[in-house]
Amino acid sequence: MRILAIESSCDETAAAVIEDGRKIVSSVVATQVEEHKLYGGVVPEIASRRHCEAINGVVKEALAQAEIGLSQLDALAVTYAPGLIGALLVGVNFAKGLSLASGLPLIPVHHLRGHIAANYLAHEQLKPPFLCLVVSGGHSHIVEVKDYTDMRVIGKTRDDAAGEAFDKAARTMGMPYPGGIHLDKAAQSGNPDAFALPTPKVSGNPYDYSFSGLKTAVINLIHNAGQKGTELSVNDLSASFRRVVVESLLKNFTAAAKEYGYDKLVLAGGVSANSLLRQRTQEVCDRNGWQCYYPPLALCGDNAAMIGAQAYYEYLAGHTADAHLNAAATMDIATLA
Repeated sequence: MRILAIESSCDETAAAVIEDGRKIVSSVVATQVEEHKLYGGVVPEIASRRHCEAINGVVKEALAQAEIGLSQLDALAVTYAPGLIGALLVGVNFAKGLSLASGLPLIPVHHLRGHIAANYLAHEQLKPPFLCLVVSGGHSHIVEVKDYTDMRVIGKTRDDAAGEAFDKAARTMGMPYPGGIHLDKAAQSGNPDAFALPTPKVSGNPYDYSFSGLKTAVINLIHNAGQKGTELSVNDLSASFRRVVVESLLKNFTAAAKEYGYDKLVLAGGVSANSLLRQRTQEVCDRNGWQCYYPPLALCGDNAAMIGAQAYYEYLAGHTADAHLNAAATMDIATLA
């Protein structure tokens, strides 16, 4: 089964052709990173306009790379939630129009389900059930993946996501957008024990996260040093901050795996590209005799290939939509369109 997938939830306009949920036939991503660097982050209105300009060309290129036409496809898929509402609407409306014009069925895909499915493209042997840590600029979730379309969140951030904390801390250190990548690189040359930073804690659900206090602590540390004329080691501060974030993420993730009886751990989302998170997750799994999976770096960020992978399983489960499909800025991973 061949599916043309479209992704436009943030600042990447992407299209891909995926076969049977596991094979990438083509994948095209038009990024807006260089433009948003001017503002230190994504500007929603600009992102929406650029999606409008790029989406037709990106879809055509994906079909050209796959060397197929619409008549050779079996279905269309599109990210409909969550994300920037204006950006999502560009992709949703384009996909609905294409579905009406071609007669192809339309499959709505939740963005976070797509991130999880990125692993199916890289690991043929990976099948549910498993426990997944989804970490990105907007989300930090521990997700119980019971089946391809049956998922439950058992822990999530109460405030800032890990990716947002990385980006904000990096920007305060003077690093360009997207800051998390640059912070990770700087941390590799730093001392992770150079700074004593607070360990995030929350009451209630033992698997929930909170990163706003840690982010604020780092920002205040930098500002106070600047006011006193004290020079801080960016590499050491990056390493210390990265260590605390990763340890916090893995503490809850590991505890949840033990309580719920999972021996198969999966990483997903943009922050799954973080080198220390990948290393420490592998070490935890090796110590416990667990299986460990994470996507290749090219599939960690937003892309349409992951949407096409998840769409295959949504289609098998009977999850399709009609012209009434709408976008949603927020939506639980267990909710269907």
